[in-house]
Amino acid sequence: MQPSKSSSHLNPVVFFSSAIVTGVLGILMMLYPEASERWLEQAQTLIISSFGWYYMLVMVACLAFIVWLAFSPFGRVRLGNDDERPEFSYLAWTSMLFSAGIGIALLYYGVYEPLDHFLSPPSGAGGTVEAARQAMVLSFLHWGMHGWALYALIGVSLGYFAYRKNLPLALRSALYPIFGERIYGAIGHWVDAFGILATLIAMVTNLGIGALVIQSGLAYLLDVQPTTTMLLIIVGVMMVTATAVLTLGVEHGIAWLSNFNVRLLCLLLLFVLLCGPTAHLLDGLAQNTGDYFAAFVKKSFDLYLYDADAKKWSGSWTLFYWAWWITWAPFAGMFIARISRGRKISEVVFGVLLIPLGFTLAWLSIFGNTAIDLVLNQGQAALGAITQAEPAMALFKFLEYLPFSPWIAAASVVIGFVLFLTPVDSGTLMIANLSSQGGATGEDAPIWMRVFWAVVTTIISVGLLLAGSFNAMQIGVVLCALPFSVVLLLYMMGLRKALKQEGEK
Repeated sequence: MQPSKSSSHLNPVVFFSSAIVTGVLGILMMLYPEASERWLEQAQTLIISSFGWYYMLVMVACLAFIVWLAFSPFGRVRLGNDDERPEFSYLAWTSMLFSAGIGIALLYYGVYEPLDHFLSPPSGAGGTVEAARQAMVLSFLHWGMHGWALYALIGVSLGYFAYRKNLPLALRSALYPIFGERIYGAIGHWVDAFGILATLIAMVTNLGIGALVIQSGLAYLLDVQPTTTMLLIIVGVMMVTATAVLTLGVEHGIAWLSNFNVRLLCLLLLFVLLCGPTAHLLDGLAQNTGDYFAAFVKKSFDLYLYDADAKKWSGSWTLFYWAWWITWAPFAGMFIARISRGRKISEVVFGVLLIPLGFTLAWLSIFGNTAIDLVLNQGQAALGAITQAEPAMALFKFLEYLPFSPWIAAASVVIGFVLFLTPVDSGTLMIANLSSQGGATGEDAPIWMRVFWAVVTTIISVGLLLAGSFNAMQIGVVLCALPFSVVLLLYMMGLRKALKQEGEK
């Protein structure tokens, strides 16, 4: 399929409504950064205090549903015709699964999060053996099965209705069993437009994190102070490169980049494993995995009811993560559907839950345990201090304790740059697809539309970074997640209803 021959065209309602709302919000945050951040913080506090329980239940419900679906007879249903075979090879498919949901945030949080939980746990004393063990459980919880289940749910739902029921590959299509033909009206436009808004906010947050990591890396290597000019140049180069790759489409650009990403990350992970305390890290991986599953049910429902400080911590970490997963889910799930035609439901579920999840947990365990060991057992308190003061610098200061430090730090900057590209490309592609209509199922939006949304993302990111209101956009993640969580619940109802009707035929 050649992108340049796309027969899809603009969906004016979705395109203009999402573009206008995004533009207005971005301008307000740029012009009134302090006021907007204050208002968003108040709204976040209200949502967390009132709906923390709801976020927890939504995450657990989605995970339970998708696991049940994979093991049920419905797991044998193919996303397409019964005799249809996958569009992409297994290697290409798994690489794109991996890169769609794993961005540069893994570099940002890989050292920072375990160390922060170790030094400043939600409850109890920090810097202890028990705090170290608890830190890894919490890191695993935040990056574990709950979030990947959302990707699997949306990917399976959209893939089923697009490839088996011949509906458009759009967020609205999974609501057909509930709303019928009304999905082509206001209800459908609202769902697609809000999916664009949530995805754009998640992408801007990702772009900000990516720019900060790369800026810290360059400042570390060049021994210079980070500046606003440096940050803006980095954002510009990142988005120009991402846009160039985006114009190549899924088959030629994103698939190749995904394979490259996997290889780079595996090499860096293997380097840390072999050059760090290898036996200790292997023991840690086994113990962390066991602790995670042992505490899984308790931590899934832990709202720290009688501990005000821990409850505040949960709002800043666990509930923020649940909201972040929900806002990433529309584009990640839609992208998974885009690349999963011809695969069985159970194959998609297990692929999403096990392949990128396994790597993510191994990454957190190896980087996190190495960092904690340096602070706890080797007296490197300076690493902990710099990590909590400058999270974006944590990775590069951590690498100082391993061989070939400057070279590996330079390689990490390159890895961060490449790792940033794939989620942004897939996210921008899905936003463009949601803004279009009329093309064949699985056909991508015109190139001009992809470039437009890439430019919008860049402008908003630059504006927020200049205005100093990037934190406001991170808070906005929590706000956007609340209404879209309702869509997730409707997806489960609609998919179960459609599968049950198909089974009765």
